[in-house]
Amino acid sequence: MPNSIISEGKTTTEAVENGLKILKVSKDKVEIKVLENENKKSFFSILTPRVVKVELTVKENSKKEEKRVEPVNKEYNSNIDEIEVAKKDVDEFLKQFISKVNSEITYNIKIEDNTILVNIDGNSYGNLIGYRGETLNAMQTILSSIANKKVKDRIKLILDIGNYRGKREKSLEELAEKVSKTVLRNGKNITLEPMTAFERKIIHSKLQENPRIETYSIGEGDSRRVVIAKK
Repeated sequence: MPNSIISEGKTTTEAVENGLKILKVSKDKVEIKVLENENKKSFFSILTPRVVKVELTVKENSKKEEKRVEPVNKEYNSNIDEIEVAKKDVDEFLKQFISKVNSEITYNIKIEDNTILVNIDGNSYGNLIGYRGETLNAMQTILSSIANKKVKDRIKLILDIGNYRGKREKSLEELAEKVSKTVLRNGKNITLEPMTAFERKIIHSKLQENPRIETYSIGEGDSRRVVIAKK
């Protein structure tokens, strides 16, 4: 992503807005310098269209804020007794849930490294994954809430369905490689579609060792996206 650009418009406001679109940042993230003022007039300005030029420079601290990888090191509950109780609660919920939803679905639940791992398998589980894993992520949120309802320190729970997460991780890594090659060839930033924190972390991690590529996140909430850019 360029640090500084010169943008034009019929007014200062238009010139700034045009520059912000190119940089893909908000106004508070840049320093603005007017190069040719809209109030500067001459006899010849009557005959020629008015053009205002501004220089937009991305603030250094703003760039660092956006170029962040999603946090991976969180403190979770390590009390095995509490984790066992949480596992039992999740197990009871899943028994009732699956018996009502689909009798062809099976699941297993275990504790590994103080984390509750839930895996759903069997036949016709596609509707539990949803588009781009939306239903799966919603189910994980529900199961996490059940696991944490009796404890103060958060218990980590990961849900997978039909090895979806493994397959999704592989496809995102392949996407990251493909897009990075396009960026290096064309020299233009590419903004990916909105992704979850889990998916964004995969993109960041895959490309963090590439000395010619940088990645950063833009947007908020469900609209947050990864930008892949040439250094």
